[in-house]
Amino acid sequence: MKFKEYKTLGAPELKEKLSELKKELMKQNTQRVTGTQLKNPMIIKNLKKDVARINFLLGSLKKKEGKKV
Repeated sequence: MKFKEYKTLGAPELKEKLSELKKELMKQNTQRVTGTQLKNPMIIKNLKKDVARINFLLGSLKKKEGKKV
């Protein structure tokens, strides 16, 4: 997903998407380690970037909530 698409999601949806991405990343890393040929070797890199994007958005949402209080 693009960063703009992630920005439209709320915190609960972001957390859910983050857990899905982490599971997929773990699955892909397991396949890589066991020697199974990956269909797309760039998928691991893209998953890591998506996880980082979501973590950034969750952090910024947390910061905004802290300033409101």
